[in-house]
Amino acid sequence: MSFLDLSLLLAVLSCSLATGFIFTYAVVVMPGFSKLNDKAFIKAFQVTDAVIQNNQPLFMLTWVGSIISVISVISFSIVNLELPYAWLMIGIGAIYLIGVQGTTIAIHLPLNNHIQNIDVDKLDDQTLSKERIKFETRWVSFNKLRTGIGFMVTLLYLLVLIIR
Repeated sequence: MSFLDLSLLLAVLSCSLATGFIFTYAVVVMPGFSKLNDKAFIKAFQVTDAVIQNNQPLFMLTWVGSIISVISVISFSIVNLELPYAWLMIGIGAIYLIGVQGTTIAIHLPLNNHIQNIDVDKLDDQTLSKERIKFETRWVSFNKLRTGIGFMVTLLYLLVLIIR
């Protein structure tokens, strides 16, 4: 097994786990939280996000591992593949790094950090409602986007691994 094949295998595994995580938020966590009142919604999100932001080891291994494995696929592709195939692997990797990781960094982390700083016991109901709407609408839409991108990239990597 070549380094490229090994990095592809690790990319399929880690990207599918990372995508599964965001998929779970898309189809279970956020729809469940949506049934809560504004104060409970914000508090529930704060509690679950705090686990992630406290660098939960298995989550960090999976999340950072997906970045490392995708960069490895890109690197080994540049060195080992003919140009058209290398560009394909670079493109797939770039889509993941920008679409999943970039969206997380540019959209989700700032939203999560903002929601973490809300003291739900000190805000009135109207302010809580505005904060929730501002947060939830944007967070959910971009999470659906990164879920779709993560699924597509994982599928493409899996196909490349099988065909290779």
